[in-house]
Amino acid sequence: MVLCLALPAAAQTEPEAAPARQPENVRVEYAQVLRAEPVYQTLQATSMVERCEASTPVEETEDKTGFARMIGAVKGALTPDPKVEEVAPSAGGQCRMVPVEREFRRPIAYDVDYVHRGVKYRSRLPADPGNRLRVRVSVTPLVSQETP
Repeated sequence: MVLCLALPAAAQTEPEAAPARQPENVRVEYAQVLRAEPVYQTLQATSMVERCEASTPVEETEDKTGFARMIGAVKGALTPDPKVEEVAPSAGGQCRMVPVEREFRRPIAYDVDYVHRGVKYRSRLPADPGNRLRVRVSVTPLVSQETP
């Protein structure tokens, strides 16, 4: 019976109170932006496109002399063989579906280098901040848990 009366008394004792939290001293200042470099996301998409070609290769019939022949030789070395003319599907050419890959780059963030009170910092931000960046400055005293 005595034990039953002692349990509620033990439950009512409060733990040691945590030290009072110091209020923060906060202010907003401006930092100078040194550089804002975009961070890109690269997306690749493949789409199918219909390509129609003439049933017979197209040949050049012009006679070239001098400089035009030299340009034609360089152009011929850089273009694929044989030369095929693209035509509309209604012109009776051979049509097929060809995969075409496209690559897109879009900025998703900015790596920003800035200086505040002589100290350089780097942060990744969702948008380009411009020439100045608002920064939150908070000063809180560090109170030691040990008692002297």
